Amino acid sequence: MAIKPSTLKGTRDFSAIEIARRNFIKSILQNTFEHFGFEPIETPSFERIETLSGVYGEEGDRLLFKILNSGQKIKKADIDSLNKGFLQKFARSLTEKALRYDLTVPFARYVAQHQNELTFPFRRYQIQPVWRADRPQHGRFQEFYQCDADIVGERSLWQEIEVLSLYDYAFFNLKIEGVRLKVNHRKIISGIAGLLGAEERLVDFTIALDKLDKVGKEGIFIELKEKGFSESSLEILNELINISGNSSDQLKKLKNLLARQSDGIEGINELEFVLKQLDSNLLKTIVIDFDLTLARGLHYYTGMIVEVSAPKDVKIGSIGGGGRYDNLTETFGLKNMSGIGVSFGFERIYLVMEALDLFPKALLTKTKVLFVNFGKGSVELAYSCVSQLRNKNISSELYPSEAKLKKQLGYANQKEINNVVMIGPDEVAAKNFVLKDMESGTQTTYPLTDLINIFS
Repeated sequence: MAIKPSTLKGTRDFSAIEIARRNFIKSILQNTFEHFGFEPIETPSFERIETLSGVYGEEGDRLLFKILNSGQKIKKADIDSLNKGFLQKFARSLTEKALRYDLTVPFARYVAQHQNELTFPFRRYQIQPVWRADRPQHGRFQEFYQCDADIVGERSLWQEIEVLSLYDYAFFNLKIEGVRLKVNHRKIISGIAGLLGAEERLVDFTIALDKLDKVGKEGIFIELKEKGFSESSLEILNELINISGNSSDQLKKLKNLLARQSDGIEGINELEFVLKQLDSNLLKTIVIDFDLTLARGLHYYTGMIVEVSAPKDVKIGSIGGGGRYDNLTETFGLKNMSGIGVSFGFERIYLVMEALDLFPKALLTKTKVLFVNFGKGSVELAYSCVSQLRNKNISSELYPSEAKLKKQLGYANQKEINNVVMIGPDEVAAKNFVLKDMESGTQTTYPLTDLINIFS
C-alpha cells in the first residue's frame, strides 16, 4: 500500500520563497549579532539526557524529545522495573540522549567544557533548530529555529543594557515597528513571595504567575489556593498586581511595599538603573514596560527577565525572551560564571513579517537566462554559453531535453524566466543567437560574441 505523503504535526516543509525569506531574517539577525561583537558557535542537535533533565522544570522535562537507545545499548533496559510496574524507572533506562530543548543549556555546557579556550566575557550567538514535544498551534511548532545571543563571565548591569539594545537594533533593521518589551526581575518575584510568606514555594508561585495571560487573575488565584496560599496573601498579591502607572511609578510603589524584602529591593534598584540608561540612550523602535506579572517559568533565571510582544496588529504570542542566569554553568562544575541571554522567536518573527508584508519583493534568486535545447548539433554550443554566463555570475540554465519548443517556453513562463536564448542549427552556422523576451514576446538576433555584454 502506498504511503500517504504528509508531514508530522508540528513540522513543516519549506518552499524556495519561504527559504529565501527565512534566510533574509537570518542574515539580518546574524549581522546584528556580529555588529554587537557576538561570535557564532554551534552545538549538537542532541545532548546527554542528564544535561537537559531537571533544568527546565517539570513541564520542560515533559516536553523533551527523548531518543531511544539502539544496538547493544538496548540491553541496558531495566526489565526488572518493567515487571514490577516501575514504569518511569523503566522508561529512563531506555534512553541516554534527547534532542535539545533550547540553545541556552547546551551553551552552558559548551562554556564549561571549553572554558580554557574562551576569552571572557564571552559573547556568543547561535542560530539552530530545537525540538519540543509541545502541542502544535499557530506560531508554535515541535521543530523550530531559535536565535540566541548570550554574554557570560560578567555580572555588570551594562550587559542587561546591551541585550535590550540588541533587541532594539534587530527589530529596527527588520523594520518591525510597535514592538513592546516587558521586563521584570526574579528578585522582585522572590521579594513578593517573601512578602506573601511563601519563600519555600517560590517555584509554585512563579509557575502560577507565568500563566496570567492564559488563565487570568482568577485562574492563578485558584491555582495558588490549591497550593496552600492563604486568603490574606492573595489579597496582598491582588494589590500588587493592580499597581498602575508608568514603569518608574510602579517601581517606586513596589519599593515602598517591599521595603523589608532585601531581594526585592535589589531587583528594583537594578531595573531602575537599566531603564534609566536606556531612556537616556533613546531606543529606536521598541517600547519597554515594567510588568510585575512577567515570570518566565524556566528555573535558571536569577535576575532581569524579558519578553518581547509582537505589534498589536498581529495576534501572536511572544516573539522573544530571556534574562539573567547566575548559576547555569554550575550544573556542569563551573561556578561563578554569571550570564545573560536573549532569544529571538524566529518562526513567529517570520509570521509577523508575513502578516505586515515586510519582506522585500525580490528575495528569491531566479534564473536570468534559459537556453532552449534543440538537440544534437546545437546543444553543445548552448551549454558552453551557459557555462560562460555562470562564470560571470549570471544565473542560467539549459532545458534538459529536446522537447517541443512550446513546452520549453512554457517552462520559462512557469519559472518567470524572462530571457530565453535559442541557438538552433541555423544560428550555429551563422554564429548568432536569438533572444526572446518572454514579457513582450519580441525576438532579436545577436552575434554570439555579444552574449556576455547583453546580460552583464
